This record gives sequence, C-alpha cells and structure tokens, in this order.
Amino acid sequence: MVLETISRIIKIQLPLYLKKLPLPETIGDFARLTVSEWLRLLPLLGILALLGYLTIRPFLPKKKKQKDSIINLKIQKENPRVVNEIDIEDLKSTNVCYCRCWRSKTFPVCDRSHIKHNELTGDNVGPLVLKKKIL
Repeated sequence: MVLETISRIIKIQLPLYLKKLPLPETIGDFARLTVSEWLRLLPLLGILALLGYLTIRPFLPKKKKQKDSIINLKIQKENPRVVNEIDIEDLKSTNVCYCRCWRSKTFPVCDRSHIKHNELTGDNVGPLVLKKKIL
C-alpha cells in the first residue's frame, strides 16, 4: 500500500505538478513572473536548495567544537604546567575560591569569570572552594 502510494506520486502526480509549473525559458523571464507564479515555484525551489546544500555540505569546513579548544589562554604560558600550592593553614578567611576556568583576571583566585564562560560555551565549570574548619 505504501509503495503503491509512493509510486503513484512519482509516476503520476509529480509529472503533472512539474507540467503546471511556470518555468521561464530565459533568465529575463523570471522577472516577469507574477506573485502567484512565484508561490507555485517555491516548493520546487526549496527542494532544489536543500538538495544543493546536502550535496556541498561534506565539503564545507567543519566548525571546531569548544570542547577541543585550549582552556588556558594566557596564564603562565611560559611554564610547561601551571601548579599553584596553598597550605590550608595559611588561609586567612574561612572560604577561598580558586579559579578553574582560566579566565579570572585575579588568577588563581576566582573572580566569577566562569559565569560568562559558561554562558558562552555551555560549559559547567565552577571554582574550587576551600573552607577552613573553625575549631
């Protein structure tokens, strides 16, 4: 039943549709088409545009995903590895937040730059929060 319907569309209805289309013989004739003739051409033009896009799509440059990009853009780039050590006993306040998004202007201390980074990239990075136990 489904194949019969598809066959009928391809063999009978599609040729009838194409015969009724106001296809101009020259480029200049496109300018003389009426609004109703343009509206009748829209489905065919849409399908041709989609087929053209699907044909060239494999050859278009791929967009680099944010996941593949470098996280640390500018902090201590001269070092092979960035390591910051802080003794917990040296904490002056009860809570200290350290940056993990590498966007902080006060690195290694968090300045909440991760909020903007998360909005732009869809990431979910947040600070490392160290809490000093009060005895």
